[in-house]
Amino acid sequence: MKDDFAVAFQRDPAARNWMEVIFCYPGLHALFLHRVANYLWRHGLKFPARLLSHTSRLLTGIEIHPGAVIGLRLFIDHGAGVVIGETSEIGDDVVLYQGITLGGVSLSKGKRHPTIGSEVVIGAGAKVLGPVHIGDMAMIGAGSVVVKDVPDGGVVVGVPAKLISRRYLTGHKIPLRHDKISDPLIGVIRQLEERVEILERTLLGQSNDERSGATG
Repeated sequence: MKDDFAVAFQRDPAARNWMEVIFCYPGLHALFLHRVANYLWRHGLKFPARLLSHTSRLLTGIEIHPGAVIGLRLFIDHGAGVVIGETSEIGDDVVLYQGITLGGVSLSKGKRHPTIGSEVVIGAGAKVLGPVHIGDMAMIGAGSVVVKDVPDGGVVVGVPAKLISRRYLTGHKIPLRHDKISDPLIGVIRQLEERVEILERTLLGQSNDERSGATG
């Protein structure tokens, strides 16, 4: 819990003092309560664990199933609308923004939620669905829908999310500018625009030639 508290100062430049972090950070409150609920869950006290998880949801707007396994120094920024399913696993030093869902896509009792590696950044509104694996140091763009595995250092964006690049995996800091990720569709659209311009120039040239021939 001490690490969870300290990471708020590392990840959020708006954090000014310890009182503000303790009393005004719902992501931290949800994480503290989850640590307790997960302990109860692992020791067979399922109903008290679910009740505490539900109370946490009412207080913070963040829903974390008590069965979810969460590593050290998770930072949930803003947190409103975050949902983390029962069989989710999250590594160390992960950053989650608001509106994220780590959800399932089946009704099976087994593993049905994502596994998130360490030092992963997941942008606002992103959905990671099913028992997919997100590699260490991966980056998921805001609003993306991930339904396939992402390799270590992978940068994905879109609906469904597509791999657009790989981050340098050593000697880096976790970037918070998840909004500065290029959209792969933009490149396709630009190529189409260029081809349309070429076709227009070609047709215009043919039309001018025909007029010159008719005049001659």
